[in-house]
Amino acid sequence: MTSFDARPSPRILFGPGRLAELPDAAKSLGATNILLVTDSGIVAAGHIRHATGLLRDAGLKVTTYQDTHINPGETDIEACRAFAEPLAPDLIIGFGGGSSMDTAKGCNFLLNNGGRMSDYHGYGHAEKPLLPFIAIPTTAGTGSECQSYAVVSREDSHEKMACGDPKALAKIAILDPELTLSQPQKVATLTALDALSHALESAVCTKRNPISSAYSRESFRLIASSISSILKPDAPIGQRSKMLLGAAMAGSAIENSMLGAAHATANPLTAFFDVPHGHAVALTLPHVIRFNSVDPESAAIYDDFSSYLGEPLIDWLENIIASAHLPRLDIDITRIPELTAAALPQWTGKFNPRPINGPEVTAIYTAALTVT
Repeated sequence: MTSFDARPSPRILFGPGRLAELPDAAKSLGATNILLVTDSGIVAAGHIRHATGLLRDAGLKVTTYQDTHINPGETDIEACRAFAEPLAPDLIIGFGGGSSMDTAKGCNFLLNNGGRMSDYHGYGHAEKPLLPFIAIPTTAGTGSECQSYAVVSREDSHEKMACGDPKALAKIAILDPELTLSQPQKVATLTALDALSHALESAVCTKRNPISSAYSRESFRLIASSISSILKPDAPIGQRSKMLLGAAMAGSAIENSMLGAAHATANPLTAFFDVPHGHAVALTLPHVIRFNSVDPESAAIYDDFSSYLGEPLIDWLENIIASAHLPRLDIDITRIPELTAAALPQWTGKFNPRPINGPEVTAIYTAALTVT
């Protein structure tokens, strides 16, 4: 066994109705003046009114920032910081999907450490303390609640920058599946596919270790047993609970390892063509798995997952993706060289179990974009 470093997970409050414990969670971190970062859709769903009411009834001051954007860039993080700085909060809550949590974490970097998000690209570049952070996901997909990274787009190149630091990890994550009831079916579908990709990519990446592998296996078991239900309207709360916990555990798997070529090739599709991330990664993932299956250790892991499913992993995966009824994309294949050039520098691709260079990436895009 090779040596490795493992990072702790946040304290997790899991189960229906656990949002009610938010005031006690905040007080346990010494909070009196809270910044809550979210987006307008979560506000419209009524979740923020409920959460802020709980906090204020407990005697806590809370101010809401609701201008989070999907796939936040550096200017989005700076706007949140400018809003937060005069408030002098002593706790930040990220409430919503991955973009809200990334914006909250990014703001946390800048409040005490200054600079721009590009200064924190990589890991461990925050020299000063960060504020305590509580993560409350309303979607079951990104696993950001269990990761110490803020994923932020670089303004000039649209490169997805993973900006991480152990101080950025949430102190507490509240996983209340009732909060996922308000998400549109499209969001539920795309975030479920994203969570599935996290379980599968973290399982085989070169930074995997016994801790991350345990998270990957259990997250895959939970996601695989619930995703068929989640891809249909009106999924019961029990299946939503499995998906929410599976997504969080996949986040912990990433936190203790990394991802791979499916994410490296998905990111440029989002940057150049506004393909939602869950859709983009679902396009490339089967082809990356076929590519990785030549590696004996990866093949053994895929076989282990196949044993749980009772059928070959790749067949099951393609059937799941087909049942999601994702819209067909009309992307000119002459843009593949541009996509390839953008995918090669992506951070996650460096941890794929088989090295990927230009020809391999081009082949993945060609297969993904010419499928009938």
